[in-house]
Amino acid sequence: MTPYPKDEMTHPMTPDNATAQGPAVHGPPAPDHLAAEEQLLVPAVVMTPEGPMEGYAAVVADGAFRAVGPAARLEREHPHLTPVRLPGHVLMPGFVDAHHHLTQSFGSALAFGEPSEIFRRVWVPLEGALDEESAYVAAKLAALESLRGGFTTVSDAGTRASVDLDVVATATRDAGIRCVLGLVCNDAADAEGVEGAGGGARADGAAALAAAEAHLARYAGASLVHPSLAVSVPDAATANTLRGTARLAAEAGAVVQIHVNEHLAAVERSLVRHGLRPLEYLREAGALGPQLLAAHATLVTPAELTLLADTGTAVSYNPVASAWKGNAVAPATTMAERGIRFGLGTDGTRGDAFRLAEAAEFAQRLAYGLATGDSSCGAGWSWLERGGAGGADAVGLGALTGRIAAGAAADFLLVDVSGPEMRPSWDLPWELVRRGNRDQITAVFVAGRLRMWQGRAVGWDDRALVQRAAELAAEVVGRAGVTRVHPTSTQARARSAVR
Repeated sequence: MTPYPKDEMTHPMTPDNATAQGPAVHGPPAPDHLAAEEQLLVPAVVMTPEGPMEGYAAVVADGAFRAVGPAARLEREHPHLTPVRLPGHVLMPGFVDAHHHLTQSFGSALAFGEPSEIFRRVWVPLEGALDEESAYVAAKLAALESLRGGFTTVSDAGTRASVDLDVVATATRDAGIRCVLGLVCNDAADAEGVEGAGGGARADGAAALAAAEAHLARYAGASLVHPSLAVSVPDAATANTLRGTARLAAEAGAVVQIHVNEHLAAVERSLVRHGLRPLEYLREAGALGPQLLAAHATLVTPAELTLLADTGTAVSYNPVASAWKGNAVAPATTMAERGIRFGLGTDGTRGDAFRLAEAAEFAQRLAYGLATGDSSCGAGWSWLERGGAGGADAVGLGALTGRIAAGAAADFLLVDVSGPEMRPSWDLPWELVRRGNRDQITAVFVAGRLRMWQGRAVGWDDRALVQRAAELAAEVVGRAGVTRVHPTSTQARARSAVR
């Protein structure tokens, strides 16, 4: 069996196959006009770090923004470039998914209605049933969904699949998305069902740290794949490995991704074993710091918020995961007030960036705002910022992506704001959070290259991938022995009718 799908799913973009992705629409030009190595883009609005700017433009060259500023000035300074005018469109940063599980895409809909800790019954067996081809297709399917939803970067927290991690790296490269790729470094025994063994657990700490060092070196300097280390939960690694991965990541300018304080069971398990809550245990092990990306952090005490703030530890706030399978909602507005670094993550629930931003605000309003009379809950702009620059900072790429500014990577979206969702417009950032949707995303660029056009991949056959994924998913789930507690919605409806 070859590890990767057919060649036509990964061939490079050419103007001919780019224009075949769909007819031109009012406003932006056809994709071949957006495929130049150097471009002067003139949209209606540029979403800069200072806010939305009308009459602005951006020069893209060599995969980065060469200049951003008033359109008239940039047109004078770059007379050799023909301006690409984009009426009715916003040029805005691509979103960063600060927490994903790319190889779980075949089972993302299996979590509906399930109790919170489902890793033993769903994720461990599902990822354990993946081979090279199915792991590649699952990861590329997740990357496709993410690109369609406006994400230009995803942070993968590690896979339990027993494949070379380059299979996942290749899938994301072929899809054209930027990926922070986590290598699981678990080395603790899987005592009492800790989310560890089968998640990349190694025989001893020395082997785990050697693998970690090799992984960081393997992808050092790669263009779209950025190495990261991962531990499933604090109890899945020994204290020495927690310290060691923190040191290696800090030295490499990378992050260590760990699920922290997500579920009641995990907090209670840590209290029984260590007499400490998970974040407290990480502090004792010497693992807190700017290199740590704490996934979820939904169940945090005031003292733990102080730990996060004082150590510079970053958090992935995953509001959809809280709604679908969590025990609580992270106090994100409080984190922002305390200066805690955080981004937004999907946890693999759905790759739709605008709906994630809406969920981020919505969850804060329901969980905290209603009880305190806070009708603002971040004032809209907070969630765009955390979905872009904040997320980039949390995953260790703050100097590279997440903003429209000279020198930053050209990872951006062209969003159509000419429709009824955005007209009339009074407050564009908040409107994008509450009313924006992925159907408005005309184009997605990563590293200056057009990757998606009107919801379709550019340069490879996304429909063939989706078809192959459907075939493989049935095989993988069938042999994985997944156990669900909740019936399907159809079965639940039938049972309700019987009553």
